[in-house]
Amino acid sequence: MKRMIASVVVGLAAGFAATAVSAATLDQIKQKGFIQCGANTGLAGFGVPDDKGNWTGLDVDLCRALAAAVFDDPNKVKFIPLSAKDRFTALQSGEADVLIRNTTWTMSRDTSLGLNFTGVNYYDGQGFMVRKSLGISSALELDGASVCTQQGTTTELNLADYFRANNMKYEVVAFATSDETVKAYDSGRCDAFTTDASGLYAERLKLTNPDDHIVLPEIISKEPLGPSVRHGDDQWFDVVKWVHYAMLNAEELGVTKANVDEQLKSDNPEIKRLLGAEGKFGEAIGLTNDWAYRVIKHVGNYGEIFEKNVGEGSLLKIKRGLNALWTKGGLQYAPPIR
Repeated sequence: MKRMIASVVVGLAAGFAATAVSAATLDQIKQKGFIQCGANTGLAGFGVPDDKGNWTGLDVDLCRALAAAVFDDPNKVKFIPLSAKDRFTALQSGEADVLIRNTTWTMSRDTSLGLNFTGVNYYDGQGFMVRKSLGISSALELDGASVCTQQGTTTELNLADYFRANNMKYEVVAFATSDETVKAYDSGRCDAFTTDASGLYAERLKLTNPDDHIVLPEIISKEPLGPSVRHGDDQWFDVVKWVHYAMLNAEELGVTKANVDEQLKSDNPEIKRLLGAEGKFGEAIGLTNDWAYRVIKHVGNYGEIFEKNVGEGSLLKIKRGLNALWTKGGLQYAPPIR
């Protein structure tokens, strides 16, 4: 009986401690009045500041969506540019409240770094870019090539796996930052450049003569990119996760930035729950019940931010592909709000 009572006391203490930790980040964010969002140092289409410090990109819009949900103001975000090497430390230390920086969700990162990934906001895969003058049309023709890549990323590991699996030799030329890597490739220090396929299209825009380079067809890895928060932060984890899901559900239901006010009058129960006209789903995550309405009104649904930042109407001209909704042959699928 004593052992049972002791176990109950320990369990209750642990539960109280977890509750205190889980509520910490959202409470702190509300108190300071803004979200600290770990961002890329500059990747076109995903996270990049202009010369006036104005940030744009797919990841940036998700950060702004969080601010819209919490504060009803998408501008209450402080973007913290982080290198691949520094990104996890910044989140672990509390310098960033959330990391939304084209980061691959892997088992080791999810279990050993004290992080929780909240979902996938971009399904990607690693590829290769080469100069057209090499006359190469496949990554399987890269035997003996020198390959530029960035240190501290899954890219290095995938590169080694791919060449070993295909019994090919290569020379790795690694750099600490993405800018150094791109400049090295552009100057001819290596035959090929490898990173996530989305990154290849973005970085190609920085090259001296972008049209002189092609992205090879092979995708050699799975790179599910998504936001992450700290372990033990359940309430903030729920907020970040459900803001993404709300944007997906909004696209699926046809709720857009332009028509969201009109959709408030909808008789569709799914739309009513999404926009807070029915139920109290905001209270469950520490927000107002119109949290998703705020997100869509200020930022838009997932399809809108995809098209604007990386889609076929953008500079990157990337097709939806795997990032299409599940109803259109893609992998983007959100649980229902109910």
